[in-house]
Formats: sequence, C-alpha cells, structure tokens
Amino acid sequence: MKPEDLERLLTVEMPYGKYKGRPIADLPGNYLNWFAREGFPPGEVGRLLALMHEIDHNGLSDLLTPLRRPR
Repeated sequence: MKPEDLERLLTVEMPYGKYKGRPIADLPGNYLNWFAREGFPPGEVGRLLALMHEIDHNGLSDLLTPLRRPR
C-alpha cells in the first residue's frame, strides 16, 4: 500500500455494478465481503477494493475521515 492509496479510496468510483459511481470508500461492507469471497477484479479497482475491505473488516474506516473534503 502507498500512502496516496487512502486518498484514491475517496476519489476512485466504482465503475460498474449496483454501486456504480459511488466512491470505493463509501461501499457497504457486505459488498466488499462479497468481493473478498468471490475474488477481487484485476487492476487498480481490485487492489483498492481489497484495501477497503481490509480497512472496513478491521474497523479502521475512521482513518479516512481526515482525508474527506467537506461537502
């Protein structure tokens, strides 16, 4: 993992599926768990999904709070 990957979780959007257009950091845990069971896709999206799954699974989602921009 590179430090900039945490920011990428907030900026890269899910490119397909039920949650298309939603930032990877905002995907629900059950969706991330499904990918963990079925296999993450290749490439950057898969790498970021796996990272977000680890963060979510270990209860570390608050790590992303300081990186979020005010809306």
